[in-house]
Amino acid sequence: MSSLLYFGTTTSTTATKNGFSNSAKFLLHSRSSKTFRLLFSEKSSCGCMRVKRSFCVSSQPNKVHSPTTQQDSSSDLSLIGLDAESVASSIEYHAEFTPLFSPEGFWASKAFFATAQSVRDFLIENWNETYDYYDRINVKQAYYLSMEFLQGRALLNAVGNLEFTGPYAEALKSLGLRLEDVASQEPDAALGNGGLGRLASCFLDSLATLNYPAWGYGLRYRHGLFKQLITKDGQEEVAENWLELGNPWEIVRNDVSYPVKFFGKVITESDGKRHWIGGEEISAVAYDVPIPGYKTKTTINLRLWSTKVPSADFDLSAFNAGKHTKACEPQVNAEKICYILYPGDESIEGKTLRLKQQYTLCSASLQDIVARFERRSGEQMNWAQFPEKVAVQMNDTHPTLCIPELMRILIDLKGLSWKEAWDITQRTVAYTNHTVLPEALEKWSYELMEKLLPRHVEIIELIEEELVQDIVAKYGTSNLDLLKEKLNVMRIIENIDLPASVSELFTEVEILSAGDVNGQLETSDELKQASEEHNLSERSAGVISSKHESFDGLENTDDESRAEEVKMLSDNAVEPEYAPIPPKMVRMANLCIVGGHAVNGVAEIHSEIVKQDVFNDFYQFWPEKFQNKTNGVTPRRWIRFCNPDLSNILTKWLGTDDWVLKTEKLAELRKFADSDDLQNEWRAAKRNNKLKLVSFLKERTGYSVNPDAMFDIQVKRIHEYKRQLLNILGIVYRYKKMKEMTAAERRNKYVPRVCIFGGKAFATYVQAKRIVKFITDVGATINHDPDIGDLLKVIFVPDYNVSVAEKLIPASELSQHISTAGMEASGTSNMKFSMNSCILIGTLDGANVEIRQEVGEENFFLFGAEAHEIVGLRKERAEGKYVPDESFEEVKKFIRSGAFGSYNYDELLGSLEGNEGFGRGDYFLVGKDFPSYIECQEKVDETYRDPKRWTRMSILNTAGSFKFSSDRTIHEYAKDIWNINPVELP
Repeated sequence: MSSLLYFGTTTSTTATKNGFSNSAKFLLHSRSSKTFRLLFSEKSSCGCMRVKRSFCVSSQPNKVHSPTTQQDSSSDLSLIGLDAESVASSIEYHAEFTPLFSPEGFWASKAFFATAQSVRDFLIENWNETYDYYDRINVKQAYYLSMEFLQGRALLNAVGNLEFTGPYAEALKSLGLRLEDVASQEPDAALGNGGLGRLASCFLDSLATLNYPAWGYGLRYRHGLFKQLITKDGQEEVAENWLELGNPWEIVRNDVSYPVKFFGKVITESDGKRHWIGGEEISAVAYDVPIPGYKTKTTINLRLWSTKVPSADFDLSAFNAGKHTKACEPQVNAEKICYILYPGDESIEGKTLRLKQQYTLCSASLQDIVARFERRSGEQMNWAQFPEKVAVQMNDTHPTLCIPELMRILIDLKGLSWKEAWDITQRTVAYTNHTVLPEALEKWSYELMEKLLPRHVEIIELIEEELVQDIVAKYGTSNLDLLKEKLNVMRIIENIDLPASVSELFTEVEILSAGDVNGQLETSDELKQASEEHNLSERSAGVISSKHESFDGLENTDDESRAEEVKMLSDNAVEPEYAPIPPKMVRMANLCIVGGHAVNGVAEIHSEIVKQDVFNDFYQFWPEKFQNKTNGVTPRRWIRFCNPDLSNILTKWLGTDDWVLKTEKLAELRKFADSDDLQNEWRAAKRNNKLKLVSFLKERTGYSVNPDAMFDIQVKRIHEYKRQLLNILGIVYRYKKMKEMTAAERRNKYVPRVCIFGGKAFATYVQAKRIVKFITDVGATINHDPDIGDLLKVIFVPDYNVSVAEKLIPASELSQHISTAGMEASGTSNMKFSMNSCILIGTLDGANVEIRQEVGEENFFLFGAEAHEIVGLRKERAEGKYVPDESFEEVKKFIRSGAFGSYNYDELLGSLEGNEGFGRGDYFLVGKDFPSYIECQEKVDETYRDPKRWTRMSILNTAGSFKFSSDRTIHEYAKDIWNINPVELP
């Protein structure tokens, strides 16, 4: 059996005539009893654990019952049955004997922890069985590394996947509580921010459900990103407190800990090998969170790393001397690595902390993966088989350091050659790209990385040298301009000297050109000397190449002038005027592409942009590496559990609940789309969800809204490219036009709407925070305008997270996915909304393109410029040819009139004005798309007035959403990238 098995003891809460309480009887007669009983066991010939004896401690003090002999229990819980009485006893047991609260009372928050720990017992046992079996058959396993896992609440998801919802609901009812009320006590795990983390969590659900052998790796953030408060000044950030009362789902593995090193230096030992010594060392300790599959025993693992230092690092002498801060400094430096998600990186300290986070994730995870490979392989270990047993997926560029870290482990610690290690690394690692935004393609300061991770920089430099040689070999030297271009774009480290053998290719040509004019450089020795002088002067002057500059940095093309400049630089006669030396930067995305065997985008349009634009040079170089894997979301959490009203309708009309696992069955709804009976049921379910949301909004924001109004929702991270600003400007335009009408005209012209926003702006993203402030100011004005009443409401829901989404999405009728075309990689909330019978308004961006294809063009409200037009539109703007629409200018003037308070919005609106420059020129084309957006919103109103037409569109959205299950996405990853197969437990 696996050495990671988790056992505990059970204690009955009420003695019975035969010596066992109901709880104990439940535990002894079910497979889960292994989780509670103190076991004395021996190995059978088949290697399985056979229970020999167990004892149960009575509630009566100092009394132990005689041991009883137990037979091997059934491996199928369904054969035992799970009744409410036994579950209630289990919950009572944990309330008393797994205490996180004082013993008095049994209130909802205490009940949540006791219930969660009761459910966790089943998960632990299934987890143990899953990984014991994987170990025994030594199956290939995928490891998914992500800085974010946005899980949401786990209780309802866990009991739903285990098919225990009924027994647990009945058990809690017998204890005087409702399952829903108990579940609502659970805080959202603050392990992510947006779509990146939610996607990762959906993938884990699908991996478990589909029986794929896999693990997730992340960091155990104490405070996550932040908790968002909305005040009169807009967004305010406070520390997230999700761990204050503990996390009942996690299992600390104090025996699973790995050293992680920073700083220090690299030396060459007598054996000729490079060794990283000295520096600062911390320990990464594993916390495991079981992830159950739906209707399967397979339970996979999310392993989160927490950071600390050994007790020996506590400076007791300094503490006793009164130097308390100094004494605790090592602990603080270690622990702060996992304090928060994405610490601000405006300072060098912030940058260092972020890089430490990324390396901690990579180093601890890879050490763990390597240790598991070695343990599973035993005496048969063969490093060449590593890629046949391990697949590592990097979710975005945050885990890029996996590449040099795996190389370091294989070369420095395991003794492999460079060639062997590089082959293994490239065959093992793969990269998912999530952005086309240049600023989001991670780069790290070479100097910072060299200081923090000196050995890794050496390895990256060697990878870079090999890449440069490969580029030269492929493109040759006959067309040096082409070669310059390829090197500039594809190099991993920018603004660093090329290897001498390559740089001389260009320098010799330049010096020869100068020599032809002056007749001075005739011999090879003179040529070599001039070349060396030129290279020296180039480095001292900070002449660096870039994609759009000549390679030697000399702008004059006249030969005589070029010769004079060479002479001037070499003689150091005059200090030339050059721009500041550009910093050396490590391009993490380039390293991902070079170091892995697969690169995938997350939607068809995004993957094409990746191939044809963002990484076109790499695509030409390695076309076989590039793939598309359109994102998906789990239909368990995002329909089955969060929207039971809709789920029941789907099961009724499809005649089965198989759609939860086989979402292609949703397409069969299309034949019922015109049925009056289905439409009536459909509308009733939507209204019921809207009524639930009305209560939630009142509780959370204080605003009362009309459930008969259209619920129009945009929830996502606040960012200029996602264009919440376009949405709120459209609302302002609507409001202004309403104010210019009589009450009767308003009612006739406009459908009542509740416009709901949610999302967090990053703490240092000033413009995004201005957008939040503006939305809340507009809402405060409109919501208190008696002329408007229930015809228009604007609500900003604070602290948007998964649990809030589970309330908003089922109640939504129109959802806005309106990013500038070509800038959203995929999006996943659009999929969730479509699944939940919501109609989308959006641009042809990200997964919108494919959603529109699947649900039907007539069932999607489309507006705006297309991706291929964006470059031309920005150029037109820069040339001063853009003429803004009158309605757009009208809206800005209305805002500046003070209609929404005295706050000065010049900086916000200024970003939409001018023709070019940072923070100017309307880079995200809000003004360009504004008239198209307003016209499209008028079509929305017109359609909503026809309930039958709207409901039909709504049904067809759910029917067409079948493609966007994360199950389909995971099947594709498993087949095309990881080469893993499902493994069902015996």
